[in-house]
Amino acid sequence: MLTPDQWTTIHNLTTWLDQQNGRSQQEITLRILKLTEEAGEVAQAWIGTVGQNPRKGTTHTTADVADELVDVIVTATVALTSITDQPETVLAHKLKAIADRPRTPTT
Repeated sequence: MLTPDQWTTIHNLTTWLDQQNGRSQQEITLRILKLTEEAGEVAQAWIGTVGQNPRKGTTHTTADVADELVDVIVTATVALTSITDQPETVLAHKLKAIADRPRTPTT
């Protein structure tokens, strides 16, 4: 769960983006598509961490992967804030639903 200060940062970032680019349907679409770009950067960093590409070798660290994952989180919360006036509530309800799901053991 994000803290109130973190939500303030997200709201400020969203406001800044709105001032720069507006909040048209196209802009919101681009903010949502930005998630795909950021997820790709996570994948690239992980591939670089495990050295999967023999031509490049190990090019990233787990700290790089963590940094990219945070970019995904920030991008997702900005997109969420762009489509609802109550992103904190939406996230809280979703996290509660996840927490309340019954857990079944794997075999």
